[in-house]
Amino acid sequence: DDPPRGWWFSGPDTFDAGEVAAAPTGLEESLSAVEAALAEHGPFDGLLGFSQGAALAAMVCALRARGDPRFPVAFAILVAGFASRAPAHGHFYREPIALPTLHVVGDTDAVIAAPLSRELAQHFMEPVVLTHPGGHFVPAAAPQKKAYLDFLDRFRPSQSQ
Repeated sequence: DDPPRGWWFSGPDTFDAGEVAAAPTGLEESLSAVEAALAEHGPFDGLLGFSQGAALAAMVCALRARGDPRFPVAFAILVAGFASRAPAHGHFYREPIALPTLHVVGDTDAVIAAPLSRELAQHFMEPVVLTHPGGHFVPAAAPQKKAYLDFLDRFRPSQSQ
């Protein structure tokens, strides 16, 4: 049996996005893993996170917006994200996060309910919110592809002719 995987745990080897975890574990190790991946495999312009990965990416955005040099990214796409309910993580959300983000919200998401994803978006200064009629997945239909491209075009270097 493989051990459970997660960016952090709200209980002994378990995770629940809605749980107010008194003593979450694993976040520092996960932030170190992201830092190492960015250093070893980068540079990267931005982050893409899904579900708990989107919640972690939002925390990385908060650190970056405060000038943390470990996370040199310019934007994030957060799909089915949420703000951690753990009081120990509250410092990530105390100030509005000044990093561009696209928040992808599934209206029928039964894993991370749409209100949780919308709540996360409210912690950012100028979030772009893309809503789709589906559930807990990364939507790839034409309307969503256009929204992704429109968002990403903001970060393309100018092409001088």
